[in-house]
Amino acid sequence: MPLDEILFEAEDKMEKAADHLKQELRGVRTGRASPGLVDTLKVDVESYATMMTLKELANIAVAEGNVIVIKPFDPGTLKDIQRALEKSEIGINPQSDGKMIRLPVPPLSTERRTKLVSRVRELAEQQKLSIRNARRDANKAMDVEKKAKTLTEDDEESGQKQVQDLTESYCKRIDGMVEEKSKEIMEV
Repeated sequence: MPLDEILFEAEDKMEKAADHLKQELRGVRTGRASPGLVDTLKVDVESYATMMTLKELANIAVAEGNVIVIKPFDPGTLKDIQRALEKSEIGINPQSDGKMIRLPVPPLSTERRTKLVSRVRELAEQQKLSIRNARRDANKAMDVEKKAKTLTEDDEESGQKQVQDLTESYCKRIDGMVEEKSKEIMEV
């Protein structure tokens, strides 16, 4: 495998890790109502015998400032959605009127904010691990190519430096996301 392909593959894996973290952070509560809090929630729909995301099953909107309103496309899925919301880790009790579900988003306590910040850091650390694994895989691939004599020692050294630079830049990007989200969470 040529050096360019190895580098491209490593960068692609690192980009996916950063994008995954971005999606995960959308679901972390900040004290404000946001459809992003629940739209990727997985719902086990018994009548369809499948798992679907909430945004595939319902309209999600913010009403009255701090209330998320969920109106299912199919009223038969209301109970499944309610069950998924109750099992989720968002910490909000759904209120159903038979046609739609309301999620009143209460203000966060300082203790809860601190827990959320540590959860954000955990999520970030998982993605940094993925980035470091991508670096390891790229370095292994370069080593294999060097042993097969398709990559020179200088090219391997250069490639390892490029992979390390990529790793550092993606880790900084993740740190930036964590800092921004932590600031957002701690904001009263």
